Amino acid sequence: MMQPPPGTGGRPGRTGKIDKQDLEQLRESPVSLRRIGGLFTPFRGRLALVVALIVASSVISLATPFLVRTVIDDAIPHQNVQLLLWAVGGMLTVTVTGSLLSVVQTWISTSVGQQVMHDLRTRVFAHLQRQSLDFFTRTRGGEIQSRLTNDIGGMQSVVTNTATSLAANLTTVVGTAVAMVVLSWRLALLSLIVLPPAIWLTRRVAQMRRAVTARQQRRLADLQTQIDEGLSVNGVMLVKTLGTGPALSEKFARTSAELADLEVHAQLSGRWRMATMNIVFAAIPAVLYLVAGLPATSGGMTIGTLVAFTGLQGTLFRPLMGLLDVGVSVTSSLALFSRIFEYLDLPVDIDDPREPVPVAPVNVAGRVRFEDVSFRYAGAHRDALSGIDLDVPAGSHLALVGETGSGKTTLGSMVARLYDPTAGRVTVDGIDLRDMRLTDLASLVGVVSQETYLLHATVRENLRYAEPEATDAEIEAAARAARIHDLIVSLPDGYDTVVGARGHRFSGGEKQRIAIARTLLRDPRILVLDEATSALDNDTERAVQQALDAARAGRTTITIAHRLSTVRDADEIVVLDRGRIVEHGTHDALVARGGRYATLVGRAERERISSSGSLRERVGARSG
Repeated sequence: MMQPPPGTGGRPGRTGKIDKQDLEQLRESPVSLRRIGGLFTPFRGRLALVVALIVASSVISLATPFLVRTVIDDAIPHQNVQLLLWAVGGMLTVTVTGSLLSVVQTWISTSVGQQVMHDLRTRVFAHLQRQSLDFFTRTRGGEIQSRLTNDIGGMQSVVTNTATSLAANLTTVVGTAVAMVVLSWRLALLSLIVLPPAIWLTRRVAQMRRAVTARQQRRLADLQTQIDEGLSVNGVMLVKTLGTGPALSEKFARTSAELADLEVHAQLSGRWRMATMNIVFAAIPAVLYLVAGLPATSGGMTIGTLVAFTGLQGTLFRPLMGLLDVGVSVTSSLALFSRIFEYLDLPVDIDDPREPVPVAPVNVAGRVRFEDVSFRYAGAHRDALSGIDLDVPAGSHLALVGETGSGKTTLGSMVARLYDPTAGRVTVDGIDLRDMRLTDLASLVGVVSQETYLLHATVRENLRYAEPEATDAEIEAAARAARIHDLIVSLPDGYDTVVGARGHRFSGGEKQRIAIARTLLRDPRILVLDEATSALDNDTERAVQQALDAARAGRTTITIAHRLSTVRDADEIVVLDRGRIVEHGTHDALVARGGRYATLVGRAERERISSSGSLRERVGARSG
């Protein structure tokens, strides 16, 4: 069973102390037992069988002490071979039967637990896929991974550990207590006096060990974080460029040293716990032998009864401890369900409509309209967009320009329905995007952004990710259109070359062209280019721009531009400022107007001249 890291909740305890984080989780997000039961309803028959097997196994095992008493008190003293054979055979039968029942019970309970875990994991993953982009921008990726793996993985303990252990422990304790009274009520009464202090001592030592273990887990998490940050591709690049290697190594050494000290403490705590358990297991039989040997308290007890009772006493301690810790286990399990249900209950802001308008991509011309569109991010104090009215004819090229934070990317994102307008609507060929299936919209709109994301797979797999049914010929045609085919075939493994983590094997411009090819493979009618060349040098930008120019042919294109030189030939340029349109027109008309766009062009020209001058000075200095 996978154990959640510190701070993720749902850590089934064995120390009798409920985790404060679990209680806090349940206070913030209470969970219904009926809802949990609903997850197991399809398996109620198998779960009933598991409980029956547990009860049967526990009851059958209680026969062993009585068989032992028969052997010691009757069969051996009276040399009754037949009785001896029956008793010994009964012991073996009890052991074999109990073992087989345990195997079957484990198989059924684990199968049920894994099926419930599988169903929840796939439901949560599918539900999170439907969440809006806003959810992922405000949620840590590590938290999502923890809930999908650690929390749901830990849920198996609800069936295989918590529920089955509760049934087994309860049956064992009740059955053992009854058997002890039947064997000797005097010794049973003594057990009520001896057991409580023994249990308290054991639990106290266990709590001390848990405190050390919790600190150890936190340091392990710190160490893991340092490894991830220091030895990942981006982390190594940062360390080498900043020269922070020695400081990072020293920090790692301190954490490692503290972890080593905690491991020593943990081992000692574990040894103390074992020592305490050994003392308890040795002390209780010793007290029983003492009482049984004193004339005043023996009550004519036989040796067989004493041995049988001692055996029962030994089996009572652990299940009784388990029952005392059931509150911890139940709370931890409920906290797991609470965390998982939190994600399942997240509302889906952007979803398929109940009655979608049928859309055939081959019949879509690609006319895009923004009709009085306004938008405000959650928690923001002002609109990111306000009163946007735009008409982008099919096959035309619209450019969005403006200062950082003017709303360009937000407006472009609405075409792919990464966000929905707070007011107004966005349409394609007159159809509101909210009336389309998301899959239909994805087939119509292709997006190439500045942040290129490539999977850690081959070039072919990265391209086919956009169109799983694409043939090799179609993949190569898209790569040619994106001006990247020649580079790919020049690699030792061609299209089967692994791109590396986040595509680090390729330059920025090469990754951009692979991303363009990936988008073109879907042949979208509408293309959104979100500052696709802003992070590239001039030579690389020209190569990528050629690929983009080819990609725009015959498509409606919306370009979000940082470098104004890339949008001079756009059919219409829209200038945004604080979420509003302040100017629109062609490049020449806007420059002639002398307004905001002309100011941006003038600033860009001065920066270009200044950059060229600085470059000439550096070249001259090196020549000198």
